[in-house]
Amino acid sequence: MDLTTSAERESDSPFVERVWFSQSEQAGAFTSIANIHYGLVVTRYQGKLTLTVRGPETRASPAHGLAGAEHFGIQFKAGTFMPDLPAQMVMDRCDVNLPCASSQSFWLHGAAWQFPDFENADTFVDRLVRERLLVSEALVDATLQGQVPDLSLRSVQRRFLRATGMTYSTLRQIERARYATILLKQGVSILDTVEQAGYADQPHLTRALKHMTGQTPAQMAGKYQRDPLSFLFKTLPY
Repeated sequence: MDLTTSAERESDSPFVERVWFSQSEQAGAFTSIANIHYGLVVTRYQGKLTLTVRGPETRASPAHGLAGAEHFGIQFKAGTFMPDLPAQMVMDRCDVNLPCASSQSFWLHGAAWQFPDFENADTFVDRLVRERLLVSEALVDATLQGQVPDLSLRSVQRRFLRATGMTYSTLRQIERARYATILLKQGVSILDTVEQAGYADQPHLTRALKHMTGQTPAQMAGKYQRDPLSFLFKTLPY
């Protein structure tokens, strides 16, 4: 069975894609799949809180869940990141744990901050934005919406890469693979998934899913079950 959140909500903040909460009842291996979003995760394990800055992921990788751990996360919109820890520094599971200041606080930019929680996440994000510790590159959203910025192609590519840690082409490939995964998990046939997700043919789909999720379409469809997958959330291709 794939990993699922215990609770998930939208946010009033224009910087936030979603806020989520999850509990791990038992330890075990799972596959962390490709993901375009930068985010923060607060983990409570054996009575200790840890805040982790987590970047986008461009490929599948093995991971391990801790028994009895609670995780609360803030997933930011594409193009939102912390300038002191840019996406390219923390992507592909090069996570950074911020140092603890006390049992209830952590150090960030020379100051002690209270750990956020599921309920006050928006207030926490607002403070990050006010203090310029969290920024959003408007060009990313404009590009994803099909708008053409009045800039040279090289400038667009450079700013997009800085904000997301990846090229526009890679971002689209990841979202398409996640969308195909959701279709297969919902029982859509492999051939119909090829068509609906916009792949050229089944081998094209297979290569993409193997790289982005670590599984083939047949494994996705449940015929040959492997390790669970990380959170899918709702994904639509750009």
